[in-house]
Amino acid sequence: MQIEPFYKRLSIMLSICCMMTIYSFGQSKINTASIQSKMQWFADAKLGIFIHAGIYAVDGIDESWSFHNKKISYANYMKQLNGFTLKNYQPAAWADLIKASGAKYAVITTKHHDGVAMYDTKMNQLSIVKATPAKKDMIQPFFEELRKRDIKAGAYFSLIDWSHPDYPGFLTDSARYQVKNDYDRWNRFRHFFQGQIKEISQRFNPDLWWFDGDWEHSAEEWESEKIRQMILANNPKAIINGRLQGYGDYATPEQNFPVSRPATPWWELCMTTNDNWGFHHDNNWKTPYEVITIFVDAVANGGNLLLDMGPLEDGSIPKEQIHVLKELGAWNQRNGEAIFNTIGGIPQGHYYGPTTLSKDSTILYLFVHGKNQGQLMIKGLDNQIKSISVLGSNAQLSHKIVGKISWSHVPGLVYIPMPETLLDPYVTVIKVSLEKPIKLYRGQGGFQ
Repeated sequence: MQIEPFYKRLSIMLSICCMMTIYSFGQSKINTASIQSKMQWFADAKLGIFIHAGIYAVDGIDESWSFHNKKISYANYMKQLNGFTLKNYQPAAWADLIKASGAKYAVITTKHHDGVAMYDTKMNQLSIVKATPAKKDMIQPFFEELRKRDIKAGAYFSLIDWSHPDYPGFLTDSARYQVKNDYDRWNRFRHFFQGQIKEISQRFNPDLWWFDGDWEHSAEEWESEKIRQMILANNPKAIINGRLQGYGDYATPEQNFPVSRPATPWWELCMTTNDNWGFHHDNNWKTPYEVITIFVDAVANGGNLLLDMGPLEDGSIPKEQIHVLKELGAWNQRNGEAIFNTIGGIPQGHYYGPTTLSKDSTILYLFVHGKNQGQLMIKGLDNQIKSISVLGSNAQLSHKIVGKISWSHVPGLVYIPMPETLLDPYVTVIKVSLEKPIKLYRGQGGFQ
């Protein structure tokens, strides 16, 4: 049996993926080969910061869904407009924190399902510039600060608008009208929301579009293909998430981590730092260890993490979120070599933990969670090892080959001692440098 190098098989697998038209865990109408070039920065980025800013922070309630699900009346929800001040909003400080976290891009809400624009829209009067004490646009100054720091700027936009009088749906048990019964009214709404997309595109020129709410209508009703072409006409390099009814570029699983590796070329896990997107009276904060291990698992499976923060109504950021982002950033400073500009790691079973690879597949990075001391084991590694070290300390480690028989082509087991004194407080990274691109034995260990 001839053993094929893992990196070559990986290349073949990616080529097959590029000929397929599946993502966003649904059917995609985009040929992945045509967008590979513009998607490279996203593939390399690994970490983004999601920002849910909106009037829902005033009372600390669910963004938009609180009135949709009748936790609060629509009238009381909209009273929060009067308390949205942004008096402590410092876009430069936000951008500094994002930079310190190690993130390469950020995505901020330009409009959630409640219809409140976070910039000065000309399409109606419902914006924080016209309808709140803040009297300012959040988006332009934030994008400017991100770009000063070489961070890609992304715009979240809800296709749904539960406040607009021409939008069909409103509450969970009611609808204003059916599209099929009043297409003129639906066309008025399409003119409105597509006008807002055009505004955002021309004023802010986002590097990334993060759509939401597409589930309520079909691609034909939204005119998803037209929306995509409108965005790309202004910025051909803009990338679009998978919530545009088949006309997006990458998949966006939400909150729940995929157990098996998604079969898509590009994907991103969006996740909160507690249990809610916007600011909420919710103290179930994820610890830095939990966030880092989730981040590592996403990257090891070929994806990104889009980690959320929800600022208060005055524009300040909760101290718990600041702590998580700073600890994540410090870990990235020590271990970023194994994260950024890497590719997803080796198949499960060869090592009992997450892994990544350098782009030329000559370096294998092993991630060791928590205080897991003792010996690490790699199975099926059919390579000569040049050196093994611990990122962050550059301490050199020894290794031992067990079970290699001279007359068999089956590689032995690699054991690496892991001293307790070298463990990272959160996740330790072991760098295994190889003589050649990685080659893995995937057989059954029998006579061949």
